[in-house]
Amino acid sequence: MKLVCLLLCSTLLIFFSPKKAVSKTPWSDFSLTLLQGKDYEVGDNEKKVATFEFAAGHSWGDQFFFLDYLSSDNGDHETYFEWSPRYQLMTIDQSTIKALFIASTIESSNFSGEDGSSNSFINYLVGLGSSFDIPHFNYAKLNLYRRNNEQSADNYQATLTWAVPIGVLYYDGFIDWTNTSKDKRSNMNFTSQLKYNLGEPLNTENRVYLGVEYIYWRNKFGIKGVDENNVNLLFKYHF
Repeated sequence: MKLVCLLLCSTLLIFFSPKKAVSKTPWSDFSLTLLQGKDYEVGDNEKKVATFEFAAGHSWGDQFFFLDYLSSDNGDHETYFEWSPRYQLMTIDQSTIKALFIASTIESSNFSGEDGSSNSFINYLVGLGSSFDIPHFNYAKLNLYRRNNEQSADNYQATLTWAVPIGVLYYDGFIDWTNTSKDKRSNMNFTSQLKYNLGEPLNTENRVYLGVEYIYWRNKFGIKGVDENNVNLLFKYHF
């Protein structure tokens, strides 16, 4: 635990050092997504989700942040966020692997139930990351983490993310896999979005997506036998 915290703190100090404060940011992106689905597991099965996302590339690496606000008709509310900065260690020329990174993530949740119940946690993840150069893909990334969990035993996680245009559609998503620990089962969260950019026929510069998000989550939250198959309607606006 101490080693994980030390590595994370060291990484964040690198990001916020004076040298990095004047680093270049070649690209950045902000978006807001609205989702609605009826097949959630754990808690109310019908939820509305608003998601704010920010992603950027820097001369020192890259970062991704998202904040979910989940609300249910039964009165439950939850905010959940992840911040994932990666510090670039090296680039690799003429290779499928483009670059290697120190990868880190902070994830936190704050839940408030209609019955007065509440729960919150914060977890820290540190490991190694990579970016791949795959034909036709906008990006493909893989991170391998050691997890420092506040409310459960520590374990490991692999996260794969991708984005690829498919004709007039855009397909992106992620797969999170964590191993079995003393108190939780191995679980896999496969979440992807297939969407169409309404901005093109509407002749707008901003991307405006309409589509669906599909979630398959085996042993959700590490709970044995709790498997989620969930389709959400999706609206996403980039600004």
